[in-house]
This record gives sequence, structure tokens and C-alpha cells, in this order.
Amino acid sequence: METIRVHPCSSASQLQATAEAGANIALTKYWGNADPDLRIPANDSVSITLDRVRTVTTVAFRADLPEDEVTVDGRPLVGPARERVSRHLDLLRGLAGVSWRARVVSENNFPAGAGIAASASGFAALTLAGAAALGLDLSPRDLSRLARRGSGSAARSVFGGFVLLHTGARDEDAFAEPLHGPDWWDIWDLIVIVSRAEKAVPSSEGHHLAPTSALHQARVARVAELNRQLLDALARRDFAALGQAAEEDALLMHAVMMTSRPSLIYWLPETVAVMHRVQARRRAGIPAYFTIDAGPNVHVLTLPPYRESLQADLRALPGVQDVIPCRPGPGGRIIPNPAE
Repeated sequence: METIRVHPCSSASQLQATAEAGANIALTKYWGNADPDLRIPANDSVSITLDRVRTVTTVAFRADLPEDEVTVDGRPLVGPARERVSRHLDLLRGLAGVSWRARVVSENNFPAGAGIAASASGFAALTLAGAAALGLDLSPRDLSRLARRGSGSAARSVFGGFVLLHTGARDEDAFAEPLHGPDWWDIWDLIVIVSRAEKAVPSSEGHHLAPTSALHQARVARVAELNRQLLDALARRDFAALGQAAEEDALLMHAVMMTSRPSLIYWLPETVAVMHRVQARRRAGIPAYFTIDAGPNVHVLTLPPYRESLQADLRALPGVQDVIPCRPGPGGRIIPNPAE
């Protein structure tokens, strides 16, 4: 990914850029913070940036705006949600020495707030567009660090393909880096939609609850070994090893959620039905593993020869609203001519 520079739509009264970024699915999860203020994750995590679930965001810094205006999927943000975006824009304004407020328009092509990492793609696209509009000359690593300040998993969506997010003792140490490009391995992620509703407890709140679980530290210790297994599985393209590690950590993360105080139970009956179906198909010889982020929707990992039949099988389950088939996709990018 090239260093991002100022967008040609800049003028004397407006600085504007548009960027796109993909949601990612974590194979080992980011859950809980080592530093909540800086959103430094409690552990390293490995993810796949996806090709078909994307966010497009336009940021226009304007001299005539009295405050930031933020619209997501046609709905103006107010209160804490808008303040979170404004705080992130303040980081960029501080680096550029600019005080102008911004108009932000963001569109997702998938359900936001339902556990499909809309905050990851959203804050990655916001960071890229904002930095480009202000003419900031930043490295991909620095862009990932900035994106992390908005949403920890957004650091991963700056890059495409298979990505590693590092924790660290300092802000400078917690960044994402690409492991393998999108073409490294043709894995399918079937996103099984069982609910489009926005979850009652957002991930940002859940991260604060993680340390209240007696299982949190045990999971953090275990994920270090699972990451080693995943890195080896990716290098060897060992799907069974990758799937086993991903499924184990998904269950560990949700065990932490369920045992935090208060407990978080994101699963619906349809979530559990999908998990049972995946395990049944695996017993029948189909290579398939599930993983679940902070929400009720299920990601089912499989290989190309089994994608169509497995997708049809999952779509036929009662309560399944849709299945979105995804592959590893590109990293964030500036869109030079958004109107096109």
C-alpha cells in the first residue's frame, strides 16, 4: 500500500477525500484492552480482510462548518457516536495543524452494528480519507496505528489479505502489518446473517467488561499459542489447523463475554443452530469451521470446492436471512474519482 497523499479535490475552502476499506474477520480475536484510552489490545490477533463487505467514506474539512457533521448509512450520528468520530478527526487535525470541522458521509454495503466489523472498516476508511484530505504523508504502519485509536480492529482493515495486529506497551508498538496478500490462499468466508439489528451492547463497551471475567487472563495466555498455530497454518496453508484455532478462540472469547459482569450473551438460537450445522457438516467430511465476532452472526470458513453446497445448506436453515460469500480482499484505498 502506497503512502497516501492529498486528494485533488482540495481547494481554498475545502479539503476532501474519499476512501474505501473492507471489514475483516478475526481468526484470533481482539477482546479487551491493555490500554483503554489508546485502544491498545490485550493480545495480538490475526485476521482476514474481506472483499465483499466494504465501507466507503468521504471526509470534507470545511472552513464554514461550526461542528463536525457525520452521516452513516443515511442516518446522522448524534451524541457519543458522533463524539467518537470527532475525537478521531481531532487526532488528524492535530497532526495537520488544521482546525476546520468536517462533513463525513459513510456508507456500508452490509448490516452495521451487528457484529460484522463495521467499526473496523468504518474507522479504517475514515482514517485514510481524513489523512488524504489533510495531505498527511503517513506510512501504512502509522495509518494503522491511527485507525486503531478509533477502533482497535480498524488497524487490520488498513491492509488486505491476512493481517497481524500487534499489542504493545506504547502507542508506537501497537500496529498492524500484512502477513500474506489476498491471493495467498483461496479461503471462503460465508457470513451467515441471522440478525440485522444493532446489538444492544457495542464492542467498545464489551472491551471494558472483559477484565471482569475470571476467564479473561486465561484466554489471553491461550491466544498467544493459538497465534503461533495460526501463523504456522497460514505459512503451510493447513486449513484444518487454521480452522481449529479460529473456532477455539471464538468460543473462548464468547466464554469471556458470558462470564463478565454483567454478562454479554450475543448469541441467538439461530446462531447456535448454525454452529451445530457446521459441526455436523464437518463430521460428514466437509472442511468447515465457524468463528463469531461480537454479535449473533456467524462466519463459516471453508474451501472453494465446498463453498456452493455449504452456502445453500446454511441458507436453508430456519432463521437465516442471508449468506454473504467473501474471499480475502484488498486493503484500504483512496478512491480518486468517487462519482465514477
